[in-house]
Formats: sequence, C-alpha cells, structure tokens
Amino acid sequence: MRVLVVEDDPRVSSLLRRSLEREGHAVDVAGSGRDALWMAVETDYAIVVLDVMIPPPDGFAVCRRLRQRERWMPILLLTAKGEVEDRVTGLDAGADDYLAKPFSLQEFHARVRALARRKPVERPTVIEVDDITLDPASRLVTRAGVVVDLTPKEFALLELFLQRPSEVLSRRAILEHVWDFAYDGDSNVVDVYVRYLRDKIDRPFERSSIETVRGVGYRLRPSA
Repeated sequence: MRVLVVEDDPRVSSLLRRSLEREGHAVDVAGSGRDALWMAVETDYAIVVLDVMIPPPDGFAVCRRLRQRERWMPILLLTAKGEVEDRVTGLDAGADDYLAKPFSLQEFHARVRALARRKPVERPTVIEVDDITLDPASRLVTRAGVVVDLTPKEFALLELFLQRPSEVLSRRAILEHVWDFAYDGDSNVVDVYVRYLRDKIDRPFERSSIETVRGVGYRLRPSA
C-alpha cells in the first residue's frame, strides 16, 4: 500500500515513515501543503496521513482542495490541536479520521489499517447540482450565486434531494430521512415542506427543479 505522509517536522516524518515501512507500506513524504497537493493529485495514494500545522496551505485547506479536485482517498489528520472545534473543522473539510498528538504508534497503525479497509468513495464537502450549492458545514445554500435562507427542515429536505438527483423519492422515504422516528403526523407534511422549498429554491429563480411524480412522490430534476 502506498501512503503519503505530510509532515514538516523531520523527526516526526522520519518516525512515521520508518514505522509505516516496517509494516510493509511504500511511503512518500511531503513537507508543505503545496507539495502535498501536487503529490496527492498526481499519484493514487491508498491513504494520506496529513498534519494540520504545515507550511501553507495548512492541512485543513489541503483536505478541502483534494476533495474539490475529486481525490477521494482516505485522509487521516494528525495535529497537536485536540479541541472539538478543530476536529469538527477537519472532518467537515473532508477528512476521514482525526488523531491528536501525542499518540501511540500502535493506535496510529490501527487507524491506518481501518482506513485501508475503506474503498475510496465520492464524498464532496459541498454538494452541487446545476446552480444549487449546499454546504453542510456552514449551513449555506446558494442558487445562481444568491444566498437562500432555509429553515433546518427545509435544509435537510434539500440536502436529501441534492444527494439523490433524478431519483424519485416517495413521501414515506422522505419522512424517514428528514423526520425522526418520533414523528407520528400525517405524510402531508412532506407536501407542505416541498411547497416551502419550491417557494425559496425554484420560484424566485423561475425554475422548476423539484418535480412532482404523480402518485409516487418527488424528485430533483437536474437540467439536461
């Protein structure tokens, strides 16, 4: 397995490299965010081990840019920052796991093995369909570059549509994904919230992206 270690401290990078090589992995090392981006775009690594505090761009930015460039290899963030906000920032940037320094090599290798069992899958940090963008981390929605203010339920409903474009979603399926198990109301609530969403996402932009499939449910219809 080929691993990219991104770490600007020579002592730490050397330790990680030797340790990974003892496990039988091929290891490349980058000392800056710029080098990491170039190497990770040009080479199909099985895993990227990425320190946050590196010469610019930092690890969070590298992670985001790799996902924007549709590089989906698992990313393990390493950092001395252990605060909840930093972990959230890293995971929202597209990282798969987060390990705060100092850590044991035993735990490090266990996390690498766990990530190696995952297949690279597409998981963009921002969802885009046509001119609609939705950022789950910042809770920001735009259409044609215009910010659209949505309630939490409207946001969740739009996120479901964007994750499954062109797929017909029944009212029951929408209820199960957007409302919780405690909801015991009428499925007409779906129709109500679809109308709310159309009033904010479609009608002001003279579009009709959210389509009614008579007798079944709804779908988000991307433009041709």
